[in-house]
Amino acid sequence: MHAPSIWGILVVAVVVILLFGRGKISGMMGEVASGIKAFQKGMKDDDKPVERIQTNAEVEAREAEKSKDA
Repeated sequence: MHAPSIWGILVVAVVVILLFGRGKISGMMGEVASGIKAFQKGMKDDDKPVERIQTNAEVEAREAEKSKDA
């Protein structure tokens, strides 16, 4: 299979512009860009360390230590 020529690429580009119009294409690209930004923000949020969840046994042990010290 051979690579498409410049004329084939131009024909496809013209057909896409005629079907979707310039406004729709720029609108779709804006939505894609905002989606990528939201994804990157979500990936940065995942890097933050999660606070440790305490179990009931740990809480009871700390309360016992506090009452023993008092």
